[in-house]
Amino acid sequence: MDSQKPKTIDSKYIQQHLANERTYLAWIRTALAFIGIGFLVSNYHFTTPSLTREISVVFAKGIGFASVCLGIATIIFSTSIYFAKGTAINNGTYKQSKLFVLLLSILLTLLVIFFGVYFLFLLN
Repeated sequence: MDSQKPKTIDSKYIQQHLANERTYLAWIRTALAFIGIGFLVSNYHFTTPSLTREISVVFAKGIGFASVCLGIATIIFSTSIYFAKGTAINNGTYKQSKLFVLLLSILLTLLVIFFGVYFLFLLN
């Protein structure tokens, strides 16, 4: 009695769905790294007594807040894109996520610039 279960539409595209899942998990790891960097900068800044300049406090808070927001936005957008790609794979209408990647790249570049300015103030 070898009864096979009926194949689902997802089973036609197993490799594509597994790749989509790996990509999603990579975005989640990236989001957690963004959040971790925000906590790291904030924690380092406020536990180091020599960093008391007002402008460095503003930048530390800004970097911490921006990193956490970027991480949360990455989780939200990557989750919605994951489900949209799953549907698109099944329908044969897959399109790459150019806007998401571009937006995330711009935001990350701005965050890195803020890091640079922050460390510039630390050195002075």
